Amino acid sequence: MRLAAIDIGSNAARLLIKDITTYVDGSLDFTKVNLIRVPLRLGFDVFESGIISDSKIQQLVETIQAFKHFLNIYEVQAIKVCATSAMRDAKNSNEILQQVLKETDIEINIISGSEEAQILYETHLADNLDAKFNYLYIDVGGGSTELTLYTVGKEVIKKSFNIGTIRLIKDNVEEEIWDEMKLFIKSDIKIHTPIQAIGSGGNINKIFSLSKKKIGKPISAEILKDYYIEMNALTVNERIHKYGFREDRADVIVPALRIYNNILRWTGITEIYVPQIGLADGLIRQLYNEMRFTSLMGMQKPGGQ
Repeated sequence: MRLAAIDIGSNAARLLIKDITTYVDGSLDFTKVNLIRVPLRLGFDVFESGIISDSKIQQLVETIQAFKHFLNIYEVQAIKVCATSAMRDAKNSNEILQQVLKETDIEINIISGSEEAQILYETHLADNLDAKFNYLYIDVGGGSTELTLYTVGKEVIKKSFNIGTIRLIKDNVEEEIWDEMKLFIKSDIKIHTPIQAIGSGGNINKIFSLSKKKIGKPISAEILKDYYIEMNALTVNERIHKYGFREDRADVIVPALRIYNNILRWTGITEIYVPQIGLADGLIRQLYNEMRFTSLMGMQKPGGQ
């Protein structure tokens, strides 16, 4: 089975295509076929003016149209499309959804921060965690940061905060929101010790690549702090030149590091694992489960229970 997901974030839109196959032992393999990323940067409009401009809307429509071509070429059987923080906050989001549907025949579902955290859980991340630890899953995006705590392999608490990389660039994060996140961590997270951290998002993935760490090995909080100090002292152009970043990565990576460093400092966690999974992975897992449930229900109808 070949499925796909489109994640329309505040910084970029991503199309992820995966093959789902069953191994001889009955387990499922989710194999990436292709990942296409387009830096739409919707958040730069929304977190400054409250709406998405006509030019950005046209770029979004053309991006979805391009994604449709890839869906046809790869013969994708089903797709799930979600938008997050920027579209949640845009005053003209309903009009945009209608225009995209009319011009592309693709329906976009705007999800809440809580739903975003739940979909991330669909990656079945908890299945692979050591039950003797508690795990704080940190997903940093352009418009929001999702925190989800797992204890004994089960989700215990989750919360979304309007603290994101583009919001910080636009100086759109009030000190009270930082205080709210800090209080949440100290009152609801730190009580569950010992805790290990798991990071998700393009920025932490890029830092993991720069660190030269082996897959499965964590990055220390000190390394993240050092990268923040080093990169914060550079201009965007200097980061592009030194690290080979794209421009749309070079500007957001410093505020992302600021968010991760604050969270690790407030929790007292000294290292973070980076499994390189994200919202689109969770969307595909969710889509597969929905299709499987529908198929099972269809099989039961003719003969009853």
